[in-house]
Amino acid sequence: MSEQTLSYQHTPIIDLQLPILQKTGIKLFIKREDQNHPRISGNKWWKLKYNLQAAQQQKHNTLLTFGGAYSNHIYATAAAAHELGLKSIGIIRGEETLPLNATLAFAKSRGMQLHYVSREAYRNKHSTEFIQSLHDRFGEFYLIPEGGTNTLAIKGVAEFAQRLQHEAAFDYVCLPVGTGGTIAGLIAGMNEQTQVVGISVLKNGEFLVDEVKNHLKTFSDRVYGNWHIETSYHHGGYAKTNPQLFEFIHNMNQQHQLPLDPVYTAKLMWGVMNMIEKEKFTPGSNVLMLHTGGLQGLQT
Repeated sequence: MSEQTLSYQHTPIIDLQLPILQKTGIKLFIKREDQNHPRISGNKWWKLKYNLQAAQQQKHNTLLTFGGAYSNHIYATAAAAHELGLKSIGIIRGEETLPLNATLAFAKSRGMQLHYVSREAYRNKHSTEFIQSLHDRFGEFYLIPEGGTNTLAIKGVAEFAQRLQHEAAFDYVCLPVGTGGTIAGLIAGMNEQTQVVGISVLKNGEFLVDEVKNHLKTFSDRVYGNWHIETSYHHGGYAKTNPQLFEFIHNMNQQHQLPLDPVYTAKLMWGVMNMIEKEKFTPGSNVLMLHTGGLQGLQT
């Protein structure tokens, strides 16, 4: 099996003209990384890059990974496996709900075998016994953790961060945070003059700080101080929404032609605008948001 790579499309940085910015002197931009690939978009492309390379180098023909019913990572992994001629298995948290939502329906259409486990069993996904039970059931596979987050994922995102710095200079780079892998990669790849701000999409997301520190410690001996995570913009928790958030998504699309998904990027945009209102950014600074993709969530 010859090694193949995913296609990648260069993405633009858009200057957002919002009324709130006029009072603060802040310039707000968004990196439309959702446009880097039709199916494997945003941060998922970078998190999967070196994992896919490793799977092929190790002669695996099956990828196995984990996620919830609305996981962008499940969607992207199914698409990547299909594009590269690999098989894929998704271990899905919770019971099957029919009809399948847009994310899982797409994953299945790309050949991903969906295997549902109870939430209690899912908590053991890192244990040797649980992984062995999956090998007993499915045979050999290349394992990619939940959200795609491991050292190879951080390596890929750090590479993206380094490329981003060649495009333009920013005082802040802001992004949504789920498992902590993407923000860890950005922190590792950015120069220390750039502050990296994470917006947790999880309720009670304070634990993510330690998660990110652990990811960074595994990746590098350096100590990084150029980052923090905001935990009050989750709108009820992972994949939880409310009418205000959907109205916000509609308005951003109508007024600024900016599509946002309800799980990640809408919460990012909401949080950043609230931080601007509360003057949490230095006046006159350049703030960049990272659009991490996931727009299939709008169909769910």
